[in-house]
Amino acid sequence: MQLDVRELAEFYDSHLGAVARRIVLRRLRLIWPNVDNLRLLGYGYATPFLRPFLFEAERGVAAMPAHMGVMAWPGGKCLTTLVEEDALPFPDAFFDRILVVHGVEGAESLRPLLRQLWRVLAPEGKLLLVAPNRASLWAQVDWSPFGQGRPFSRRELEAILRDVLFVPTAWDRALYVPPFNSRALVGTGAALERFGERFFPGLGGVHLVEATKSLYAPVGKVPAPRGAQPVRLNPLGSE
Repeated sequence: MQLDVRELAEFYDSHLGAVARRIVLRRLRLIWPNVDNLRLLGYGYATPFLRPFLFEAERGVAAMPAHMGVMAWPGGKCLTTLVEEDALPFPDAFFDRILVVHGVEGAESLRPLLRQLWRVLAPEGKLLLVAPNRASLWAQVDWSPFGQGRPFSRRELEAILRDVLFVPTAWDRALYVPPFNSRALVGTGAALERFGERFFPGLGGVHLVEATKSLYAPVGKVPAPRGAQPVRLNPLGSE
């Protein structure tokens, strides 16, 4: 089953979603303390985690795959666009940072998608992928968006990334809190997260992996976008 943007938005508006957003965002910030003057792409349903970066990035956009749908974000502006996962409408080597959340577990064509992300990432850029952990409780319950689609082990993710010429450089896990939609989690989520991380380190709900683009990849291995036309990206904060 694949979730659409309405269901994902409802989840992140829930008590459990608020806890998940706060915990995962804290880990993302540890990996990317700032994105000053960088070009930023969020792929999948990354908008709950992008807002803090908007004040720092030179420009940014949230790309949502066609099977998921798209919604206007944030507020009165619209920094979102609907894309085909195997034909991203962006120039080669355009983005310095790419954040992928709810983008790989439901991908219809995972390898072509990752090749497209490789194509639009700058040579010195970094990809940060958030993906459900196969060993976690979050991947087993159907009321969690991380329980939809395909979960991954660390070994699987590493093999997939290396196959499409990404080099993993940092690993982490998050979401050790149980996936129960309860008001009590709002106040105890941080303590439960620390407890789970200490005593059950392999059971975090999501993997976070940062990867760089291999500079030795032959150009011919990455296909050009299929009939895609580049979209104009305005600097953040402009109308």
